Amino acid sequence: MPPQPSRRTFLQLTGVSAASVALGVSAPASADATPARPIPDGAFALGVASGDPRPDGFVLWTRLAPTPLATDGHGGMPSADVPVQYEVAEDSGFRRVVRRGLAIATPDLAHAVHPEVRGLQPGREYFYRFRVGNQLSPTGRTKTLPATGDSFSFATASCQAWYHGYFPAHRDIARRTPDAVFFLGDYIYEYGINAGDNLWREGVTVGPEHAVEIETLEQYRLRYGLFKSDPDLQAAHAAAPWFLVWDDHEVQNNYGAANSLYGVPPELFVHRRAVAYRAYYENLPFALDSLPDGPDGRIYRRYDVGSLARVHLLDTRQYRDPLPVDEADRLSEQRTIMGAEQERWLYDGLRGSRTPWNLVAGGVVLTAITDDRTEQWDGYPANRRRVLEAMGDAGTAVMLTGDIHRHVASELKLDFADPASRTVGVELVCSSIGSNGDGVDTDQYAKDWLQHPYVKLYNARRGYVHTTLTRSELTAEFVTFPYIQADANAQPNVVARFRTPAVDPRLEAL
Repeated sequence: MPPQPSRRTFLQLTGVSAASVALGVSAPASADATPARPIPDGAFALGVASGDPRPDGFVLWTRLAPTPLATDGHGGMPSADVPVQYEVAEDSGFRRVVRRGLAIATPDLAHAVHPEVRGLQPGREYFYRFRVGNQLSPTGRTKTLPATGDSFSFATASCQAWYHGYFPAHRDIARRTPDAVFFLGDYIYEYGINAGDNLWREGVTVGPEHAVEIETLEQYRLRYGLFKSDPDLQAAHAAAPWFLVWDDHEVQNNYGAANSLYGVPPELFVHRRAVAYRAYYENLPFALDSLPDGPDGRIYRRYDVGSLARVHLLDTRQYRDPLPVDEADRLSEQRTIMGAEQERWLYDGLRGSRTPWNLVAGGVVLTAITDDRTEQWDGYPANRRRVLEAMGDAGTAVMLTGDIHRHVASELKLDFADPASRTVGVELVCSSIGSNGDGVDTDQYAKDWLQHPYVKLYNARRGYVHTTLTRSELTAEFVTFPYIQADANAQPNVVARFRTPAVDPRLEAL
């Protein structure tokens, strides 16, 4: 029998059934692998992906969508269940297949499937593909986490506004084939795409259905179809397993908990959050335990990269207190950007870690910059202090964030107001993949960041960060591109490299 979801009522899932979700993970052994009716050509137009890697497996993903930009959000698929076969092999030619299975793509979940593959060897490269009828998907590469581990390479990326430019950064990430990719929020943007205002990607057009701010399930599905149609994004997904967290634009700009900054009443906004979270799950490689329950979805989770590093993925949107109303409110000891339950979970995970590195991945910048940046951790200084104290009790902390469309490298001080305070780790902030167009090397905000001696880099070009961990050190490369609006052919430039010793957390320029 297919696995049954736990901790789910499904009564709040805006119409999707428990059976549909379970079938999208694994079909019963008796299920027929032949589609009942022909499937339109180009079923795998959105590519393939893997995610949530573990030492014994990972999650696979595809969504059948021969017409990704169909305005009803169903990708040109018929309203029927479709069997999808998958196989996993030790080689790209699929001569050594180690797993085969079947999942059912249902209209309820926009014909997406999320097979969970287990029982594999740790620290191994694998290849996978899907089949529906006589159509074969592109081949994806993925990797299990190591059982022990002496090195781990990963890319960090965020903020991919398709309409602001092409994605050469994703093409370069695919070329490097890292062990994993951390995507740190703003996978899509909800804004209306108007040619006169913000369609900066040259040589493309969009229909009028994209000109409005998205708020329905069908519109969210369509927006994912648009963004995921990019070939370089598909290549990055097919090159490595992804860890993902959300920020605000997967729902609405600067939202927090059930609060919209644009006047949507909370009792209505939770419905928008529910359909946005559902579309997020449908279009990305998440395990079943990240399935949203209506407007609630638990995406904070933890992984161990053998005995080398512990990974903590955060949710800094769903549980945050509202933005402060005044300085006394901002400084309140009770304020939290994570919620009490997630705070306890993180502190327990940090203090219980026995690895030399702790990777903490979230949507917004932790480093103290200016008091008026209340959207970031600057709006929650008491919560930040508690996090830094917990980091100080663990192995060297590496905070991975995005959001600001800038590259920043910073040392994390136990007390940012005291220059002599202990450094407990480093923060690597990746710029955007596409948001804000070409960018520049520096801009009017540089002085806010570089006024602090603990900030070692500020760059406002587009790009990503490539990081390699060993037991003795971290090496981070900040990769930028000279342009992205004209085409996808810009070549990468490593604008800065830093080394951080495991026993002495600091940023040493290379």
